Amino acid sequence: MAAQFGRRLRRGATTTAVAAVAVAALAASQGPGAVLASDGGGAGGDQPAAGSTPSDDSAASGNSPYYTDLPPLVSPNKPGTSTNLPITGSAQSGIPASVLAAYKKAERSLADTDAACRLPWQLLAAIGKVESGQARGGRVDANGTTFSPILGPVLNGQGFAMIKDTDNGAYDGDSTHDRAVGPMQFIPSTWATWGQDGNGDGRKDPNNIYDAALAAGRYLCAGSRDLAVAADLDRAVLSYNHSNEYLRTVRSWFDYYKRGTHEVPDGSGTVPPPLDGGTDSSTNPGTSPSPTPPASSRPDPKPDPKPDPKPSKPGGGSTSPEPSPKPTPAQTLGAVENAGTGKLTATAGDAFAERIKVRAKNSLGGPLAKVSVTFTIAGDTDTRFEGGKSSVTLATGADGTVTAPVLQAGEKTGRFTVRAIATGRSLPAVAYTATVTARQADAIARTDDKALTAAPGAEFADTVAVKATYRGAVASGVAVTATMITDGDAPVENDKGPYFKDADGNTVRTLTDLKTGADGTLTLPKIYADDTTGTYRLRLTTEGGATVVIELDVEAPAA
Repeated sequence: MAAQFGRRLRRGATTTAVAAVAVAALAASQGPGAVLASDGGGAGGDQPAAGSTPSDDSAASGNSPYYTDLPPLVSPNKPGTSTNLPITGSAQSGIPASVLAAYKKAERSLADTDAACRLPWQLLAAIGKVESGQARGGRVDANGTTFSPILGPVLNGQGFAMIKDTDNGAYDGDSTHDRAVGPMQFIPSTWATWGQDGNGDGRKDPNNIYDAALAAGRYLCAGSRDLAVAADLDRAVLSYNHSNEYLRTVRSWFDYYKRGTHEVPDGSGTVPPPLDGGTDSSTNPGTSPSPTPPASSRPDPKPDPKPDPKPSKPGGGSTSPEPSPKPTPAQTLGAVENAGTGKLTATAGDAFAERIKVRAKNSLGGPLAKVSVTFTIAGDTDTRFEGGKSSVTLATGADGTVTAPVLQAGEKTGRFTVRAIATGRSLPAVAYTATVTARQADAIARTDDKALTAAPGAEFADTVAVKATYRGAVASGVAVTATMITDGDAPVENDKGPYFKDADGNTVRTLTDLKTGADGTLTLPKIYADDTTGTYRLRLTTEGGATVVIELDVEAPAA
């Protein structure tokens, strides 16, 4: 779709000269890694990075018009990081409370489900500023839904791109052509694929800032993008609107918000004028866009064909793109399933021998390549994928399969879950149960054979040292229990004879918080004798069942 320029809306004292200086400053400030991605002669487009999956969509906003105002040349009141927001600041740096909360909530959600993407909330704020002026200055209700739909111009090819209706008017009130909808300006066909329920009300509403912000985040993170990498961030923004001018504008607001911003009450943000041909009944009472349809009347969230962008004409004019052919069943994702993953179990601290493998199938049941799959570790565990990540996103190969990185067990034992889901799709996740077992030893023995003796009421001069092994190898980190036991076939804890002391100096005859060291050895604390003479027994038992019994003699000293 041809990018739409020429509607540079200015407010107040902002001038074209100032805007030009700001753009020049932005471009000059970027290092070699932040060069703006080329749009291929005018069309732009998302060029997939290695390992990523190209989006089935064209531009998320349909290359609709956008606000081209640039941020002030003066930084916000609190320069530097925006993690500690100033209470006050310039009007331009203020973001309405609900809108700001939605951006940050989306950032946290993506950090949990696609940590490798490293989505910053300031990027969502920059796009929200350019697309809708932060939901028309934060005109949203308590649930984050705009008081009236925000609609872009009709995309009928007359001055804008040509996108024929894909939702029967359900979202945009137009059954002939599509219009960008909501604070993040999704075209209906893109929303059908990427729409999210960000506020947990059971609905996917493009006019809700929480839903729209989360959908925008997932769209920007498509494939294996890492938005901390300048080139990936540029590609993500260009996938939203195929225009280098759009990229520069978003980049300038992104940089501005990173230097500082502040929260303002909903409805009190800076309100931009409506774009030509767009509608918002909150500022245009004469218009009456259709309300957001109820969940029961909305289109199913399934991928629809989107028009592909056409290159600009050599003379600078744009051509009207033709609709893309509808994906065939062989090109449509039908399911993601387990591809024969075996039992997932490992000892604490070890790598899992088995790796998780999934298969993407098309609607005909055949393999489907280049499907983005996100693997996420869930549950109370410190197990991580190789490299310390709890979430990774990879693409399927030619055979439709993709294998997750090696799982590295932590020290926390028990069961947890790994989920694999087609990124940005509404298909069910594939869940795998994994188990981490405690470190074990199958043998334990003393490291010397010294006789252990003490006089009544004294302490044993020699310490007890043991070494644990498992299948002949050193068994490190193995839990050991030490107990003073009685004689007989069914020994129990002895209530007399040798004993240990706890941290408070109290007598104890069982120690449980013991572990072997890196070399498999364990040296017990000091052992004391009471006033009763005799031969006593100390039993040490490891996780895994290895046992050793040691004799302790309490003898009166010779005359």
